[in-house]
Amino acid sequence: MRWFKKAADTIGGMIFLCLFLTFLVQITARFGFNKPLPWSDELAVILYLWAILWAAAFMVPEREQVVFDLLWNSASIGTRRVMRIVGNLMIGGLALVAIPASWDYVHFMARESSPVLDISFQWVFLPFVLLLVSLVLRSAFGIWQAVKGQGLEAQGFPT
Repeated sequence: MRWFKKAADTIGGMIFLCLFLTFLVQITARFGFNKPLPWSDELAVILYLWAILWAAAFMVPEREQVVFDLLWNSASIGTRRVMRIVGNLMIGGLALVAIPASWDYVHFMARESSPVLDISFQWVFLPFVLLLVSLVLRSAFGIWQAVKGQGLEAQGFPT
C-alpha cells in the first residue's frame, strides 16, 4: 500500500504542478502580452477539478478530514464503534449506490468534448467516479477497523 500512496501523491503533485504552470502561462499571456489564451483557461479549470477530486480520493487521509468531534469525544468506546460503523455505512453505501449512475453519466459524456482543447468530458469527469470508489473502499476499511476495535480513540488536537 505504501507504493500506492507514493504513486497517488506523485500523480497529485504532477496535476498541481501542471495547474500552476498553466496558471503562470495564463497570467503571462494575459497581463504581460495582453493576449489571453483560451486554452489556458480551459486547461486550468480541468486541472483544478482533477486536483481537488484526486486529492480527496487518494491523498488526504481520513484523520485530516474536517470533523465535528464533540459527540465523538463524549461517547463511550462502544458508542464510538457504533457511530463509526453507521457513519461509514452511510457514506460508503451512498457512494456505492451513486457509482453506476455516475459512471453512466461519465460514459455518456464521452460524446461531448471541451470547446477549445477538444478533451472528451469523459476524461474531465472521470475523477468523480474514482472518488466514489475510494469512498466505498475507505468506508469498508473503516467498518473493518471499527469491528476490530481500532481507531476509536478520542479525537482532537495533540497537546
